[in-house]
Amino acid sequence: QVQLVESGGGLAQPGGSLRLSCAASGFTFGSFGNYGMRWYRQAPGKEREWIAEIYTTSGTNYRDSVKGRFTISRDNAKNTVYLQMNSLRPEDTAVYYCYAYRGAMNYWGKGTLVTVSS
Repeated sequence: QVQLVESGGGLAQPGGSLRLSCAASGFTFGSFGNYGMRWYRQAPGKEREWIAEIYTTSGTNYRDSVKGRFTISRDNAKNTVYLQMNSLRPEDTAVYYCYAYRGAMNYWGKGTLVTVSS
């Protein structure tokens, strides 16, 4: 069973930076490099929203509200996807989730909390 474990969340000041990591393991169909990876977030009282995606080709796509501030990347040798978050805003406060997909298969991590506050 694929497991995704997020880390790197915490408290940051407005304008600050954090880097989230998502370590993946347990692939039985293909390897980490065969999976597209996404980051989602869910703020208190709001629905979960997609924020960034990296394809197996390493192409990327971003939600408009994080474009230019967040960068998604992957290291297939380490089975890890990253989310570098710069210029953080209070509205970025949320639980951040990692998501892996390949065809009909998809997996979620349990999330890591990011709080942006002075």
